[in-house]
Amino acid sequence: MSEKKIQNEQIEIGKVNTLKIERDTDFGYYLAAKDYEEVLLPNVYIMEDEMPMGSLLDVFVYTDSEDRPVATTKMPYAKLGEYGYFTVVDYKQYGAFVNWGLPKDLFVPLSQQKEHFNIGKKYLLRVCLDEQTGRLYGTQKIGKYFNREMKGLHQNKVMDAIVLAKTPLGYKVIADNQYEGMLFSNEIFEPVKVGERKKVYIKTVRKDGKLDLSLQPIGLKAKVGEAKDTIMQLLKEADGELPFTYKSNADEIKKVFGMSKKNFKRTLTELIEKKQIELLEGSIKLL
Repeated sequence: MSEKKIQNEQIEIGKVNTLKIERDTDFGYYLAAKDYEEVLLPNVYIMEDEMPMGSLLDVFVYTDSEDRPVATTKMPYAKLGEYGYFTVVDYKQYGAFVNWGLPKDLFVPLSQQKEHFNIGKKYLLRVCLDEQTGRLYGTQKIGKYFNREMKGLHQNKVMDAIVLAKTPLGYKVIADNQYEGMLFSNEIFEPVKVGERKKVYIKTVRKDGKLDLSLQPIGLKAKVGEAKDTIMQLLKEADGELPFTYKSNADEIKKVFGMSKKNFKRTLTELIEKKQIELLEGSIKLL
């Protein structure tokens, strides 16, 4: 059963709004919140068969080139309060413009840049709202937005993270759009790139308001459980057999399975003992 939509009390810039299709005009549909405030959904986004008058529609609201609120059914790479890895498409003396997935590019004022932006290069930015003008903008100055309140966080809590930067220790990340965290190089068994999104697990909640994170669940039981799922899935995708054994190269194991050789061998033993796979001379095979 699909979840019932609830109409927005008011229109919120930079967010997904659920609005009522109120009236049709030459320029498009006007959508309304409960407080009767309206916003235009231009004709280019309208599919009449799927958008009957009076129905509720999920749209993203931002401002057009004349700073008027406008709705779109397209979603940006990041919404208000979220982070994204955006490509610079234009540069002026007063700031840069980046592609964030919508027709109107996102503006990054000069005052919000920590370095000179180059056209064609990508930068990690937070989407912010200028309360006075109602305009959305991007900022590279993200330190003040990190949440240092660790209440409710615990080991193995799953979070969504975006990779912020490479450091001598590993990779700095932003978890759940608010927490500063670190992935350590010696615990990474899969490719990681700046700007990439990853599922992470909390390893340690630190007293300084930062998180030590892992790409694998913490604890032997949790690690083996996830590793088993990975190996079984890859075997199924390979028609039941893969050219790997206890003697396989650690780098190859890391590349294919995204885990350490130690974890791989431990998991193989458990799968063999439970008669889910069998070990052949040069491969493992589903039973």
